[in-house]
Amino acid sequence: MSALEVLNGFDNSHFLEDETGRREFLKFCGRMAVLLGLAESAIPQVEAALQEAAQRRPSVIWLEFQDCAGNSESFLRADGPSAGQALLEAVSLDYHETIMAAAGERAEEARQKALEENSGEIIVVVEGSIPTADNGVYCTVAGKTAQQILEEIEPHAAAFVAVGTCASFGGLPMARPNPTGAVALERVVDKPVINLPGCPANPDVIMGLLVHNLVFGRLPELDRQKRPLFAYGKRIHDTCERRPHYDAGQFALHFDDYGARQGFCLYKLGCKGPETYNVCASMRWNQNASWPVKAGHPCIGCSEEAFWDRFTPFYERLPNVAGFGVEQSADDIGKVLVGVTAAGLAAHGIYAWAVRRSDRRTAERTAAEQAAREKAIREAEGEGGEE
Repeated sequence: MSALEVLNGFDNSHFLEDETGRREFLKFCGRMAVLLGLAESAIPQVEAALQEAAQRRPSVIWLEFQDCAGNSESFLRADGPSAGQALLEAVSLDYHETIMAAAGERAEEARQKALEENSGEIIVVVEGSIPTADNGVYCTVAGKTAQQILEEIEPHAAAFVAVGTCASFGGLPMARPNPTGAVALERVVDKPVINLPGCPANPDVIMGLLVHNLVFGRLPELDRQKRPLFAYGKRIHDTCERRPHYDAGQFALHFDDYGARQGFCLYKLGCKGPETYNVCASMRWNQNASWPVKAGHPCIGCSEEAFWDRFTPFYERLPNVAGFGVEQSADDIGKVLVGVTAAGLAAHGIYAWAVRRSDRRTAERTAAEQAAREKAIREAEGEGGEE
């Protein structure tokens, strides 16, 4: 079943009453409990909150500005359509340009009606940055700029959710030289904003935030960048399946070398996991099948503020990473260990020697393979000339 079929039929599906749907719903409740850091005993509480919400269906308005709709796509593919459908039955998605049936004036009328009927209780989800240069003309909907739309909606909103890095931090549109004057959502509204950064944001995190609000009736604990700690409290580096290779000093040096084929750590190919906070490694995409690092691509730190300007070039390693052990430069570790014990310094030296030897052997292996290929080519060309 496609996401569109789900959206077309969820109103009359009685999903929670269906036996198969019921099982999927309980699995969904369990996953949300894990994401929110709740004990297994809290699953019935999550279930009850969602079923109660299905009776009153809180109003949600989803706005898109300077974006690629990637977060909408991610949300619609939330670990199987049945789980997404369970949530859609628990809230009233009253406005979303990309997926709503109405268009043009009727779409705007639907938004206005939702504002009037649910004023003060609406959860406003914003996807995309807000342009401010030249009076905001670089993003208009129904003849109104993004800023004007937000000014109209804010008095009716209970809270704002900035979904994706563009809405949370300005993202790619705000990268230098920022010709449209793009800014993050919190720069243009005064009411509470919760940031769910990522390119795109993880669909389970989007749902987890709504479930948290339904279960506890309040916003979750946030970090200094206004991200919920239940999803952004740990670095990707801490839960990455390639972390043991990092600790062992086993790194891929090229995308096609021995280390890459063996699934070694991608840190030296530019992975920004040691400085990126997100849930990607433990809550993967496409029914938990994969995520970029598992597929062989380094993390680019897309859920961090100003990542495009801070972390480019993406395929160069971070020079220094806050932390200890292999998470700092060898020189810094050495300075610390000198002040601790001689044994610690010796351990550092052994480790550094092992890493250099591993790097050297990998480089020598790569050079030998290249030399063999070039020799074979020369010999083949020579034989062809003799003929």
